[in-house]
Amino acid sequence: MRIRTDDEVYRVDAVWLGPPKATFPWRARYVAWGVGIPVFLVVLAIERQLGFGFGFFSTAWAFVLTILITRMITAKISHERPLGAVMTMWLRELQTPREKTSGEGGAVTATKIRIRHERPLPKHKRRLTTAGAHPHHQTARPRGARTSAPR
Repeated sequence: MRIRTDDEVYRVDAVWLGPPKATFPWRARYVAWGVGIPVFLVVLAIERQLGFGFGFFSTAWAFVLTILITRMITAKISHERPLGAVMTMWLRELQTPREKTSGEGGAVTATKIRIRHERPLPKHKRRLTTAGAHPHHQTARPRGARTSAPR
């Protein structure tokens, strides 16, 4: 069973279908017209700044870009989240302080760290070698210890 919401009520009031007896073949909300016209003018201005001439194909591509950009913008807005709220949220997101990713201070070095060439012995074996082991008891070399100098 599917429960229908009352969202359609809000969409009906916000859609202009065109002049009487000559409606458009598409549905566009008022806010889409309000967003699309300024976006079209901005896209045309950007095309002129990039050096494209004013012709049929450049205007057609501007129209296609306008439709794509307008659809992206109007997908984010609704009667519950108006355009003004989305624009304010976008501006605040751009102006918010960011975490600094670069480190402050001088270079970090590991020169103060002591490095042993052999692994330390476990405590029970350490006591035997320091206190003096039996004369015939050989001290075991730790596993992984090198027998020759490093390369």
